Amino acid sequence: MDREKMIAQLQKTASWDCVVIGGGATGLGVAVDAATRGYKVALLEMVDFAKCTSGKSTKLVHGGVRYLQHGDVLLVLEALRERGRMKRNAPHLVKDQSFVIANYTWWNNFLYFCGLTLYDMLSFGFGYGRSRLISAKKVMRYLPTAMKKGLKGGIVYHDGQFDDARMAVNLAQTCVERGGVALNRAEVTNILHDERGNVSGVTFVDLETGSEIQLRSRTVINACGIFVDEVMLMDSPNHKKMVTPSQGVHLVFDKKFLPNDYAVMIPKTSDGRVLFAVPWHGKVVAGTTDIVRPTAELEPAPLKEEIDFILNTAALYFETPPQYSDILSVFAGQRPLAAPKREGKSTKELSRGHKIIVSEHKLVTITGGKWTSYRRMAEDTLDKAIRLGLLEARKCRTKNLHIHGYRPRPDLSNHLYVYGSDEPAISALAKSSPEYAKKLHAGYDYTVAEVVWAVRCEMARDVEDVLARRVRLLYIDARAAIAAAPTVARVIAKELGRNQAWVEQQINKFTTLATKYIIL
Repeated sequence: MDREKMIAQLQKTASWDCVVIGGGATGLGVAVDAATRGYKVALLEMVDFAKCTSGKSTKLVHGGVRYLQHGDVLLVLEALRERGRMKRNAPHLVKDQSFVIANYTWWNNFLYFCGLTLYDMLSFGFGYGRSRLISAKKVMRYLPTAMKKGLKGGIVYHDGQFDDARMAVNLAQTCVERGGVALNRAEVTNILHDERGNVSGVTFVDLETGSEIQLRSRTVINACGIFVDEVMLMDSPNHKKMVTPSQGVHLVFDKKFLPNDYAVMIPKTSDGRVLFAVPWHGKVVAGTTDIVRPTAELEPAPLKEEIDFILNTAALYFETPPQYSDILSVFAGQRPLAAPKREGKSTKELSRGHKIIVSEHKLVTITGGKWTSYRRMAEDTLDKAIRLGLLEARKCRTKNLHIHGYRPRPDLSNHLYVYGSDEPAISALAKSSPEYAKKLHAGYDYTVAEVVWAVRCEMARDVEDVLARRVRLLYIDARAAIAAAPTVARVIAKELGRNQAWVEQQINKFTTLATKYIIL
C-alpha cells in the first residue's frame, strides 16, 4: 500500500460511490465489501487501522457462549456462521482454539455440557470441533496450573483465536487490491450536503501534510465505533447521543500460566460475565471487564478495579495465580454499545448486536457488533444503502473471499505465520542484508525486516504503528517494546526520509504511550 499514490487517487477522482469513515473492523469490512461489489470506495481512518477497539479485543473469533446463556440464539447462530467463514477466508490468522471449562460441581459439568452441545449444533457445518466431557485427571493434564481441590471434571469446547490488528491490516490491503483506497492519518472534519440537504461527501485533513481534501460521494458510511456520535453531530447539530462506551481490560502474562495450548473459560464471574485466559503469541491474554465509561477515549487507561477483578477471579481457578508483578502488559479498549435509556443501566443489559441508523440526511451509521461478525455487518450496511437507493443493486461477494495473505496451512511454529502468503517475501528480505536480519529485541524473534515491510507494504507511519499493530510487541511485553523503540524509529526514519529530531520525538512519544501498558 502506497500512501502517496492513494492520496493522489483521492485528489483526482471527481466522485465516489462510497466513503467509509473509520478504519476498525466494521469500516474495513464495509470497504472490502464495497470494493468487491465494484463500487468506487474510499476509507478514511483518523489514526491507524485498528488503533482503538478493534486492536484491543480478547483475540477470539467466537459465537458467544455468554449470549447463549442469555437466550440470544439468533445472535449466536449468526456469529457461529461468520466464525466459520473467518477461518475459511483467513486461515493464516484464524485458528482452532481448544478451551477447557474446569468444573467444581457435578451440576456444572452437566449444565455446561448441555449448553455447549447446543452451541455445537447451532454451528451447522461451520464448527471447529465437538465439545466433550473430560475427567478431573484430564483437566489437570490439559491445565496443569488449574486449582485441583474440589475439581469434578471439565468440558473441552472449540472456538477460534486470531490476531485482530493483523486482520485489520490484511483487510486494508484487500480493499486496495480490489481497487479501493484505505488511508490512515486522515481525519474527517466535515460532512458535505447537497442542495436538498442530503449527505454528498466529506472533508478530511491529511494529518501528515495538513492539506484539506474534499471527497464527493453518493454514500457516506459512519463506522467510527465509539466515536460515531461525533460524526453524526457533523451531519446534524441536534443529534442526541446514541452510543455509550463500555471498557474492557486485558492482562498479559508469561506462558507458564498456561503451559499447554489450551485456553481457559471461566463461565461465571462475580459480575455475571465470562472470563478468558487465552494463549496468544507465546503469552497468555486474560480478560475482560465490562465497565461503562463517561466518554469515548482514543487511548483509555485501565482502572485498578478492573485489574483487581481479573487477578481475583483468576485466583479462584489457578493453583498459583498471577500477581501484579507477573503482568507483562495491560491494555484497555472501549466497545460501542447502545446508550442506556436510564442512568446506571449495566452494560450486561445492553445489546451486543449491530445496528444500522440512517439520518434524515441519509448518513448511514453502523455500530455495535463484534469482530466475528464484521463481514455480515458490512453486508447488511451496504444492502441497506442499496435499499435506500443510494447505490445500485449489486450482490455481496465476501462470503468466500480470501483476504490478503490467505495461506491454507501456515506453519504456526514460525512467528511469521501471521503474514500468510507474504511470509516468503519477508524471509527473503531478512536474508538479503545482515542489518535486516537483526532482532528488534533479544528476547523475541521480530526483526528489522518486519519493520521495513510494515513501512513499505502495510502503511506503518510511526513507531506505535509497528510495535503495537504490525508486530504485537507492545501487547505482549511493554517493557521489551520500549527497549525496541529506538531501533524501530531509526529504521522508519531511513525508509521515510525523516531526520534525527523525528527519531527522538518518536522514541519519547512511544515511551510515554507504552508506559501506560506497564503496571509500576
